[in-house]
Amino acid sequence: MLRARHLCCALLLASCASCASRSEPAAGSASGDPWSGSPAGPHDGDAHDSSGFDLKAMLAGLADNLTKPGPYEAPDKSKDFDDTKPRWGVLALGGDVVERQALSWTGGHGIELRALIERLRALAADAKLIGMVVRVERLEISMPDLVELRAAIHDVRKAGKRVACHAENATNAAYLVLAACDRIGLAPLGDVAISGPTAMPIHVKALLDKLGIQADFLHVGAYKGAAEPLTRDAPSKEMEETLGAILDRRYQTMVDVIAADRTLPPATVKALIDTAVFPADQAKAGKLVDEVGAFEAFRDAVTQGAPWTKLELDPATSDRLAMVMKLSRFLGAIPPDRPAGNHVAVVYALGDIVDGGGDGVLGARQQIASHTLVAALRALAGDDAVLAVVLRIDSGGGSAQASELIWRAVAELEARKPVIVSMSDVAASGGYYIASGATKIFALPDTLTGSIGVVGGKLAPREALARLGVTTFPMGRGKRATMMASLGPWNDEERATIRSSMEAVYQVFVGRVADGRHKPPGDVQKIAEGRVWTGARAMELGLVDELGGLDAALAEARRLAKVDAKVALEIYPPSPTLRDLLAGFGQVHTPFGLSTDTAIAAASQLAGLGAVDPSVAAATEHLVRLVLSFRSSAIQAVAMLPVLQ
Repeated sequence: MLRARHLCCALLLASCASCASRSEPAAGSASGDPWSGSPAGPHDGDAHDSSGFDLKAMLAGLADNLTKPGPYEAPDKSKDFDDTKPRWGVLALGGDVVERQALSWTGGHGIELRALIERLRALAADAKLIGMVVRVERLEISMPDLVELRAAIHDVRKAGKRVACHAENATNAAYLVLAACDRIGLAPLGDVAISGPTAMPIHVKALLDKLGIQADFLHVGAYKGAAEPLTRDAPSKEMEETLGAILDRRYQTMVDVIAADRTLPPATVKALIDTAVFPADQAKAGKLVDEVGAFEAFRDAVTQGAPWTKLELDPATSDRLAMVMKLSRFLGAIPPDRPAGNHVAVVYALGDIVDGGGDGVLGARQQIASHTLVAALRALAGDDAVLAVVLRIDSGGGSAQASELIWRAVAELEARKPVIVSMSDVAASGGYYIASGATKIFALPDTLTGSIGVVGGKLAPREALARLGVTTFPMGRGKRATMMASLGPWNDEERATIRSSMEAVYQVFVGRVADGRHKPPGDVQKIAEGRVWTGARAMELGLVDELGGLDAALAEARRLAKVDAKVALEIYPPSPTLRDLLAGFGQVHTPFGLSTDTAIAAASQLAGLGAVDPSVAAATEHLVRLVLSFRSSAIQAVAMLPVLQ
């Protein structure tokens, strides 16, 4: 969709820069057509300029061409399809499922979970739709998000519509999506691989040792293992205990889901998971799938000769008016889409928590910048039309200072209206810090949360530089003048100073949780210590109020605000505009915030690692980013969690 916007934007800027003023809809326009209310002029009622250029026709034609299949592509509907009659829908589902799509000048990334769920529920309400045939391709989705997606599929089935799913191959996550369907088909040479959940801690201490770089880190909390990947060759016993509990919870979820959906005894499911890999025929024999065959044959068998049509995840891509409206909002020609009356707002807090403004509104889709998020929360606090706010968190934390500033903004907001937290995959350390003062906290059983602890430290590359023939001589005035500037590790006195500051931050963190959860600080101390809990265990410990996803959080917010479920939501960060993109245009952001030459070298190394294992490369890149963030924030409330699959 963003590529279409880019193309349309270029055409508009090149051909009709003067047409923007005519794109604003007239107040009270019944048709909803942004062109129908053009002010009077030489071409009243038209979107033509003096040269005969027809902007509306151009956009309509572009929308048509974008939705038509090419000459060598599969048809998008059956030959007997009639839009006025009942039909099946064919939906392709694959790629990364994310909370908010990351956007930049180079395009978008991922399918938004909420948009996907809303689309499925809209299809469930479509009276003409008999059922859906879903083609499930490679799917990357976290376990908590998977639970919410499965619930939406079950809602379609509860609406009386059949859901049949087909895949060419299926691993853990994709198979749990398939299991939510009425019927499962698998390609003839495909296989099902349900090997069970895994955790992959990545440790780079040996690499740092080879480079001559010392990771000088401290932690407050016996289970605060955020710096372990840098300071230990292998996970500690405490980390193994934490990861063991997480894997136990996810394994149980997997067993329960497959047993219920495929009507198999739990003991049989455990045996299937231990076997792990099933070629197509064996998968059918083991009742993991119902049919083996190509997708087209599976589709035709399911639809039984009834007409079918391709379904888009974003219905706007096949709706010319919707595409024109989106483009007009992107260009700033019409106001942003926002509920007019009293409503509930949803604020997404995603990614690492960082100081300052970060990368602005676009960056808010993948980082939590204190200045940016605080401004948004204060704006919502002052908006009388917003009666409640749902704070959707997916973050392992970051800067302690930024976490405190955001906590204060949440407290100011909560003093005026209900704030309901909905935890996604992770809301740990700083992610839990900013959640702790909410009116009510929801999490899913497999959500990772807690990690109430503090980490402080720095990388000391002095020896690495010496190996290259570079010797540094830090000088200053004052006993600890070179404490942060030195490229060597801290001495005992400096380390004691840092630890004292960390202890103070930790006590504030514990106090925030105690106040928000209405517990004595001593009780919070017992479940803090940096330990990561699953959502199910966190509820037992009183860190979470209820188990449920975003739907449950929204229902509670609407109940407290007395807002009907049919009223639209206000979303932050909002849909991007040309202004947002232009605000970041010309700024060069090198990987990890390094110098250009070093960034190129780092990117090259990660590209090689990515060719071997993309998930390990992504986790390593994230780890490096977190480590380098300690240059600006020496004390952090952060959880460096391993890769979980």
